[in-house]
Amino acid sequence: MQPRILITGVGKRIGLYLAKAYLARGYQVIGTFRRRYPSLVKLELAGADLYQCDFTQADEIEKLIQAVIGKYQHLDAIIHNASLWLTDDDPIGTHAIMEQVMQVHVSAPYRLNLAFAPLLINSPQQADIIHITDFVAQKGSQKHIAYAASKAALENLTLSFAAKYAPKIKVNSIAPALICFNENDDDAYKQKARGKSLLQREGGENEVLQALDYLLQSHYITGRSLPLDGGRHLK
Repeated sequence: MQPRILITGVGKRIGLYLAKAYLARGYQVIGTFRRRYPSLVKLELAGADLYQCDFTQADEIEKLIQAVIGKYQHLDAIIHNASLWLTDDDPIGTHAIMEQVMQVHVSAPYRLNLAFAPLLINSPQQADIIHITDFVAQKGSQKHIAYAASKAALENLTLSFAAKYAPKIKVNSIAPALICFNENDDDAYKQKARGKSLLQREGGENEVLQALDYLLQSHYITGRSLPLDGGRHLK
């Protein structure tokens, strides 16, 4: 049977990379996106089943849940990749900042995990939920306090859902630091960012894919957070 995986936030960067990788491996990929990018056309042509869903909007999350439940009988894995990067001085204001990052990083995964548990239980194999959190979930951040707090809450969801859904569903997290730069990052920023870790380099999207493979293939790991930080915790 073709393995079936749901990945949130597939429009760009890591989510897009993962969707392409699993499609190339023969997975049936269900993906969500907030904004439509040209990259999504290629995903759809490759067979991805994509749903536009703004995770800051509770009603859109409910529509996504009903659409997936109405179409599919089982899921083998969910990867919670969707993320919202906001600084604490964003013009939308502190109340909206905290509300939105908590909605995207905590409320949406919470609701999807509960709603899709029956589909995961129907998987012919041991199923998986994987939350992609962040290095700052353990360290905190002076400039991204709300963001860091929401990622810490997402990491805590890992513990609760792992206990709730064992032994049929494994639930783990991946906590990356620097994975890949943006196109507009200049050399000075890149040098500074690399210097924050012992290995002094970016991890690359394939590092996330390999970490996911490790967790998905394991039969004995649940309730854990796997750091991808290049030794940054020792700096």
